[in-house]
Amino acid sequence: MLSVRDVTKRFGGKVAVDGASLDVADETVAILGPSGCGKSTLLRVIAGLERPEQGGVRWDGVDITDTPVHLRDFGLMFQTFALFPHRTVGQNVAFGLEMRAIDDTERRRRVAEALTWVGMDGFADRRIDGLSGGEKQRVALARTLAPRPRLVMLDEPLGSLDRLIKDRLISDIADLLEETGTPAIYVTHDHDEARFIADRVALMRDGRIVQMGPWDELRNDPADEWVQRFLGA
Repeated sequence: MLSVRDVTKRFGGKVAVDGASLDVADETVAILGPSGCGKSTLLRVIAGLERPEQGGVRWDGVDITDTPVHLRDFGLMFQTFALFPHRTVGQNVAFGLEMRAIDDTERRRRVAEALTWVGMDGFADRRIDGLSGGEKQRVALARTLAPRPRLVMLDEPLGSLDRLIKDRLISDIADLLEETGTPAIYVTHDHDEARFIADRVALMRDGRIVQMGPWDELRNDPADEWVQRFLGA
């Protein structure tokens, strides 16, 4: 289980995350809030891309605050997808497996498995620049899942897609996370995405988590007037 306690992160004189705490067990937790509230910074601290000035991150009780990114066994997917244009679909999906020195036979098997998970059988030899936005999103998700990380972190993964594609893919992502049994953190500013995909929602404002719980609980029993207005309750 992931445990984040009293994390504070500053950039110069600006406090981006202010004493944030949350737990993630075998579930999907959405971090929801307006732009600039500290959602992505908190995710980067959990991933190990930023080090907090205060507080820490633990996994199953072990402090990993100072553990390098590549040793945390977390999968991270950004909004930009960050795919390699010179690599095929299969080579992109295989990237994390190569970094872990997985042998060729097992690597090919896991690439095929991951592409099946995201509904892209037969795409392994396709070029990245010939794919649609939704297909690129699926490749990025397959690459994140192929190494079988113990935690998946998705940072605004559907932000650049239109609503029709979003609605279809958010359902696919929710089904896939449930099927693989992978705990996940899903960062978004979109209420519908958070409501649909998350078991619990951590609502952020000005670097702080102001309320956390199931969507219906936040809607029916908001912590304060700001939460009520933000959720449209």
